[in-house]
Amino acid sequence: MASHDLAIPISEDTIRALRAGDSVRLSGTIVTARDVAHKYLTETFIRSDEIPIGERALHAELGRLLGGGVIYHCGPVVHQSEDGHWVFVTAGPTTSIREEIYEPEVIAHFGVRGVIGKGGMGRDTLEACRKYGAAYFHAVGGAAALAASSVKEVLTVYKSKAFGVPEALWVIRVEGFPAIVTMDSHGNSVHDQVRAASEEALRQMMCSGGI
Repeated sequence: MASHDLAIPISEDTIRALRAGDSVRLSGTIVTARDVAHKYLTETFIRSDEIPIGERALHAELGRLLGGGVIYHCGPVVHQSEDGHWVFVTAGPTTSIREEIYEPEVIAHFGVRGVIGKGGMGRDTLEACRKYGAAYFHAVGGAAALAASSVKEVLTVYKSKAFGVPEALWVIRVEGFPAIVTMDSHGNSVHDQVRAASEEALRQMMCSGGI
């Protein structure tokens, strides 16, 4: 397995050089998005017949941020300092499978190159990674404060009043954010491999009378 330092935005060639099991350290601008944000992105920008006039500027900005960029499934705990600047107190990953109904379309529409979360995603997202050149990065759960230490700056936030702090689109600058490639652009998924191995171990135990 290889280790990579990746600067965001990430090229397709760089993503396709990654393999499931590789470790990465991400540096650059990423955008947090959970359930509400993914629903908003999909229904407002992707499945809509026409983007509302009042949302077009944000659509353009998100296109700039997410083209070659990274989405982070994260509901941060934040603090606002006296001078008005936001600081991430914790920034641990949330379970990604909830975004499976949206993620393939988001990857295709915005040109996303990386998705950070925990627990992996499904076959549709894996296929989108293969087709469009993207990867899933598994972040360590239970280390939210450690993840927050990689967040060097909160650049801005969108939809915090409408969605609430955890569900808002936070635009952050990270340095050396650690993660593991668990779904690559070649159709490989560590999550599928672990699941298959677990099912086989269970089958053997049942056949041997161990259960």
